[in-house]
Amino acid sequence: MNLAILGAGMIVHDFLTVAGDVPQLELSAIFGTENDLEKMNHLKQQYKIQTVYTELGACLADPSVDTVYVALPNHLHYSFAKEAILAGKHVICEKPFTLQTRELVELAELAAAHKVLLIEAITNQYLANYQGIKAQLETLGELKVIECNYSQYSSRYDLFKEGTVLPAFNPKMGGGALMDINIYNIHFVVGLLGKPKSVRYFANVEQGIDTSGMLFLDYEQTKVVCIGAKDSTATIRSTIQGTKGSIIVNGPTNMLASYDVEPVHGAKSHQDRSVHGHRMFEEFVRFAQAIHENDQAFVKERLAHSKLVMEVVEKALADAQIVLG
Repeated sequence: MNLAILGAGMIVHDFLTVAGDVPQLELSAIFGTENDLEKMNHLKQQYKIQTVYTELGACLADPSVDTVYVALPNHLHYSFAKEAILAGKHVICEKPFTLQTRELVELAELAAAHKVLLIEAITNQYLANYQGIKAQLETLGELKVIECNYSQYSSRYDLFKEGTVLPAFNPKMGGGALMDINIYNIHFVVGLLGKPKSVRYFANVEQGIDTSGMLFLDYEQTKVVCIGAKDSTATIRSTIQGTKGSIIVNGPTNMLASYDVEPVHGAKSHQDRSVHGHRMFEEFVRFAQAIHENDQAFVKERLAHSKLVMEVVEKALADAQIVLG
């Protein structure tokens, strides 16, 4: 996988710290604006990236690039992913995939037509601890309640209150608590239970954007609440409760650092199946493998999951009367 990174923000800096550990991954290029040039040249030297681009067309025309990682602000995911697909590149797109389901459907159809792979970068789906949790669900009996709380006070919230609206709180740029951090909770739950029967979103809305909120998902037998907050903080953890026991996930649902299994009868156990210290390692190992093998079945499965998540997101935003983009 010869990768071009689109973007030079925090997520890119984070990814680059682990990129060198991923087999079959070459850092072919990085693209950003002229304002990012000094930063990108520094990253080029630090992480041995081959080429720096400030023109997208030139980056996408680079014959050494076969895959593009879209790590730009949320509202740019659709348009930049589309350009990369049309240029014949495989695309790995940061979460949230798009702002609307129809955009994701269009991208998937374009990718199929151009015979390239399209995948969403969503860490928890690939973590060994997540696979362990899925495997142990049946030991909990009938699942009754799931609560996911990812609440983390944003350093940008004070500026937002003062009138400076940065991308994290900008509805035109796809910001807000649901799209930024609660979406990890949605991926976590949908990956376990699939499509919910109903979706409700009770949000704290300021200046047209949700700064925090509680998302309720009804799975008939199982009731789910996903809490995401950028205007307040609390212990970050998730619980899965069943008639025969519970699982407590320690830390946010994008990392799944470890979990505890607490059966109604029997000894409690602490579980940690992590294979690497960085949450992005396992997903990019799998992406590199899929691209090397042209694994269309894997991509089809992952796109179906991403589409379900986007449908939940759309219903939640509509319920809270929040308009993005």
